[in-house]
Amino acid sequence: IAEYYRATGDRPFLEKMWPHVAAAVGYIDSLRQTRRTAAFTEGPSRRFYGLMPPSISHEGYSAKPVHSYWDDFFVLRGLTDAADLARTLGRDAPRYARIRDEFRHDLHQSIRATISADSLDYIPASADLGDYDPTSTSIGITPGGQADSLPQEILQHTYRRYLREVHARQDSTGWEAYTPYEFRNVGALVQMGFRAEAWDLLQILFTGHRPAGWNQWPEVVWRDSTAPKFLGDLPHTWVGSDYVRSLLDMLAYVRTADGAVVIGAGIPSAWVTDPPGVVIRDLPIGQGRLNITLSAQASAMTVKLSGTLSVPSGGIIVYAPFDWNANSARVNGSTDQLRPDGSVLVKQMPAEVVFGR
Repeated sequence: IAEYYRATGDRPFLEKMWPHVAAAVGYIDSLRQTRRTAAFTEGPSRRFYGLMPPSISHEGYSAKPVHSYWDDFFVLRGLTDAADLARTLGRDAPRYARIRDEFRHDLHQSIRATISADSLDYIPASADLGDYDPTSTSIGITPGGQADSLPQEILQHTYRRYLREVHARQDSTGWEAYTPYEFRNVGALVQMGFRAEAWDLLQILFTGHRPAGWNQWPEVVWRDSTAPKFLGDLPHTWVGSDYVRSLLDMLAYVRTADGAVVIGAGIPSAWVTDPPGVVIRDLPIGQGRLNITLSAQASAMTVKLSGTLSVPSGGIIVYAPFDWNANSARVNGSTDQLRPDGSVLVKQMPAEVVFGR
């Protein structure tokens, strides 16, 4: 509902849907309260405090329900959107903000408690098992928006380990199968600053079309594509939506920490140097719509921004392609400072950014 409202500004629809939002939040609140009792304030159960109850919504836990952080990341996204909608409609916004903030605090406390208790060097996928599953953790980054809130060193280590495992899989015949749900990791890597690595992963996952050459993915890709084994749905629409969301993150996304709109973090130079370059029209993002064009000259890369997007408090962060090696920038004709990560900060619209090298 929040995504639709942000894309369309359809307030009558939002008014009509608000009772459903309120009911969902009410039920979520009742569920989290079952883990905010004295029984969860000390001892081994402390790490479950304030979380959603055990479930098998993540099918990897079908043998036994657990406190899955997958559930909690989705819930936090929902509570964050509900708080935004409550503020928009003037519907007891402080109460919805309090529920969101309490749940976010409890979730991050639980993650840190699990890391500490189990001596982990990765972000755990569940509080019960302390297990490693970056494809589940990615939900916390996108759409969960928690990339800047999770323990940074451990978060980085989680995905460096994952990338090593992906390349080991590519370099050997010792693997049997994987799930293209890993497409969501592309968007997570983009948002974490692993820009070139995200592009490499995208290319690898594109080899998993089944049948080969068809623009679709099954739920499971087997090394032996002729093996008479479980494929799941084919095409698998959740895998497809993970791909679409990651592709959109490569083009532009909203950074949850400060509301900044990030442009071009996953775009390779090959897309720009191939005429007519990159042309994006009427992209719904933030509070408005955005037109983006990227074009290349001999020693310059030009990014033009226009549309109805209101510049957010965190500004608009614009990147040159990750493999283009910019060493200078001009914004609307004036020399600007490249940030340490190679981006520039834009504070007005429309804008033209010229990267030099």
